Amino acid sequence: MDESAGMMKILVTVENEAVAGRFDMVSETVVALYSRGELQGKPKIFLVSQPSAEELCRLIMKEEVGVLICGGIEERHQKFLTWKGVQVLDAVIGPYVLAMELAAKGELEPGVILPGSVA
Repeated sequence: MDESAGMMKILVTVENEAVAGRFDMVSETVVALYSRGELQGKPKIFLVSQPSAEELCRLIMKEEVGVLICGGIEERHQKFLTWKGVQVLDAVIGPYVLAMELAAKGELEPGVILPGSVA
């Protein structure tokens, strides 16, 4: 992914239109390509038949994701992805679309609770 040219591929774990609470239990992810903060094309939805952190890590590597947005993630998976060059924005709570938009603009931080979050 050529982030120097403003291109960024983002994967977010999804559950009920929000960032999923657990990385290792998610069955749906959305991958989108952004250029200079603007969505390029239509996001791709991936359904995971056997939810596991290892399967998601493989998907992230296969899709050449540059940024991961998720809720809780085990430290070993976070370290692996970081080592592979993926920026991990974890402990994010709120609507996944807003999280992706903010990440694409460089405005999303780990641990944030976004407007529109449902308790």
